[in-house]
Amino acid sequence: MSFATRAENAIPAEVRMISGCEDKQTSADVSNVAAFQLPDPNGRAGGACTAAFLNIVYADQTKPDDDLSFQDVLTGMRGILSTQNYEQIPQLSSSRKMDIETKFDLTPDDFSGTKRAVLIGINYVGQEGELSGCHNDVLNITDYIKNVHGFRDSNMTVLMDDGTHQDPTKANIMAAYTAIAADSQPGDVVFLHYSGHGGKLRDDDRGEEDDGYDETLVPLDYEQAGQIRDDDLLRDLVLRFNKGVFVTSIMDCCHSGTVLDLPYNFKADGTQTSMQESEGYDFDPVDAVLGSIIEGGGTVGAIAGIIEDCCTVS
Repeated sequence: MSFATRAENAIPAEVRMISGCEDKQTSADVSNVAAFQLPDPNGRAGGACTAAFLNIVYADQTKPDDDLSFQDVLTGMRGILSTQNYEQIPQLSSSRKMDIETKFDLTPDDFSGTKRAVLIGINYVGQEGELSGCHNDVLNITDYIKNVHGFRDSNMTVLMDDGTHQDPTKANIMAAYTAIAADSQPGDVVFLHYSGHGGKLRDDDRGEEDDGYDETLVPLDYEQAGQIRDDDLLRDLVLRFNKGVFVTSIMDCCHSGTVLDLPYNFKADGTQTSMQESEGYDFDPVDAVLGSIIEGGGTVGAIAGIIEDCCTVS
């Protein structure tokens, strides 16, 4: 069976994720996004990846006159980050092999359903390692997906530790992810955005990580509840989306390159010219997780995603 066939069988939904850096890299929290020439009405701090992304797709709070490809977006982001002396390499990963010259859009041409979103921003207010830009990332991304892509507040779940929204605890994050996967039907569009810390933990179960580590998201209550491993995101989010759901994810956090465990990858490092099969990708654990979901009477599907800052939390 070919790699492409195994990928389509393993992950039913079409999922695309933009991440702010490679697994081995950290991502930056920018104290002043004016350095990226953004008309930021929601505050002056933000994630470097988010700021670069919005500079490409939403400069002056306006959609570009010309269509952009995924390659244009990723290489443009890298150019901006490089100009600001950030070493992080943006990446695109996906559940299907795709032409990186494909037009960048959150909505496919055959869209026929509902647009849904989960937006998460964690500043870790009052904690060690407090960040300053994650809330602003969520607010700016919210403006973008509503004004450019037609998302509605009624179909958006926002988690922020700002005293107004629901706290982005581990339980609340996973509940939001589980709910959007369950609610989304064929023809629907899903957008996922996470801005906060990302980390790495030793892979202690599946053993499929080449570097021996799971990539993680770090929820607000990580000290009590623990981190969210890429295994959790694969099992409870990516594989739960039904075939026919179109998912885009933006992950702005450290070590985020493969945090959704998708089988194809493009690095905007100036040397890669096409989407490639993820080196060493092992479908056996994915098939096993998928099988357990089906045996348990669950539904199946796919995902996409990026944007913010980070440090490793062990």
